[in-house]
Amino acid sequence: MKRSNAEILREYGPFPGHDTVHGLTYDGRQVWFAVGDKLLALDPASGKTGRAIDVQADAGTAFDGRFLYQIAERHIQKIDPATGKVVSTIPAPGNGNDSGLTWAEGSLWVGQYRARQIVQVDPETGNVLRTIESNRFVTGVTWVDGQLWHGTWEGEQSDLRGLDPKTGKVLETIDMPQGVGVSGLEYDGRDRFYCGGGESGKVRAVKRSAG
Repeated sequence: MKRSNAEILREYGPFPGHDTVHGLTYDGRQVWFAVGDKLLALDPASGKTGRAIDVQADAGTAFDGRFLYQIAERHIQKIDPATGKVVSTIPAPGNGNDSGLTWAEGSLWVGQYRARQIVQVDPETGNVLRTIESNRFVTGVTWVDGQLWHGTWEGEQSDLRGLDPKTGKVLETIDMPQGVGVSGLEYDGRDRFYCGGGESGKVRAVKRSAG
């Protein structure tokens, strides 16, 4: 297994009036991040926030190329970012104990924090299609070149880990600095992860492969 220390490329925030960052996603241009009562759009080049969508947003966030998805307690909301309207909802598999969220291969993938699992969910019905076990508390989830990645956060320790999605075997781990937690997680498709920082109120960009 490959193991390295995280290289933090940039920190954004804290953001005035918002003390916690939950889930986040990347639409190819902006980072959307959840702050409890809304989704905020962050320009990663300037570091400035722009649009806000007023919607319950207390855990993971995802983007399928057109729609945003946002966990709100026991439901996953499908949101049209053009209008900010919730167009449909499905049950969240953890019934209120869900953490991360990402879109890949036509499915939603949902982190289950204390259950230490990631579940693949049908985005139309909410039906659970498969379950992947982890040995750590699962926060954000994302995909990188065919690997399923997730953040962990236990006590003062967080890391990012890449799994073989067929077996759940850990292939790579990137250790975050002591005391730096990871809530949401999203790969930008090029060279970095965006990480929600929980109660630090920050978003961090972390190099895809340190060292």
